[in-house]
Amino acid sequence: MQFARINDVTIHYQIIGGPADKPVLVFANSLGTDFRIWRDVIVRLAGDFPIVLYDKRGHGLSDLGQMPYSIEDHATDLAGLLDFLSVKDAVICGLSVGGLVAQSLYQRRPDLVRALILCDTAHKIGTADSWNARIAQVEAHGIESIVDAIMERWFTPAFRRPENIDFAGYCNMLIRQPAAGYAATCAALRDADLTEAAARIAVPTICIVGDQDGSTPPELVLSTAKLIPNARYEVIKDAGHIPCVEQPEALSEVIRAFVDVVLRGEQAP
Repeated sequence: MQFARINDVTIHYQIIGGPADKPVLVFANSLGTDFRIWRDVIVRLAGDFPIVLYDKRGHGLSDLGQMPYSIEDHATDLAGLLDFLSVKDAVICGLSVGGLVAQSLYQRRPDLVRALILCDTAHKIGTADSWNARIAQVEAHGIESIVDAIMERWFTPAFRRPENIDFAGYCNMLIRQPAAGYAATCAALRDADLTEAAARIAVPTICIVGDQDGSTPPELVLSTAKLIPNARYEVIKDAGHIPCVEQPEALSEVIRAFVDVVLRGEQAP
């Protein structure tokens, strides 16, 4: 395990070496998860690209840090980690809240970003009322009280079969995240609106979504793609909010094809 002290927060990360002439792929995970969600994507990309994964503050093995949080706090943490690792000009792949962090990182530190992969995310997610209700529920009754509702948004019915042991494991992952860090990141999501910033993104960008995403549905992700100049848009079949778990092969192929386009310097049609 690897740890770094960034902005007075201990951040858990993993770096996997790859060819020096390829861009570093950086993966930012979703709300209520840690970087293990990327495993089945990483095994398909490792060796072809250098890779960085990390747990954002309040998740996984990283510290809670000072609360309340903002998306800018999460982006500053990622910038600090990349500076610590001497990484620049990276391809940032962010899922859900990780996609908002990726957008904010570009806004604050464009020198760190060569391209953006915005996976099951948007320029703005949810409403103040919906986030406040979730925060209140978690603070009063714990993350266990929202598991069933969250899993319906995260995964397709086929994945949520009782006999699917992987589904049970991802329920455990959500339940075992720190409740305080989860609630603080819900507040960061509540307060984040990158609508205007999306229109100023000037690096190659692809917006990807599972066709059965219950958290950031395809129409929302498409609206974000339309805000970003020349952004590509891709739908992953038979996937919910976390296609890196349900359809890792399909997502890996989309990522690889997009990075190939970036390396050739092509623009989206």
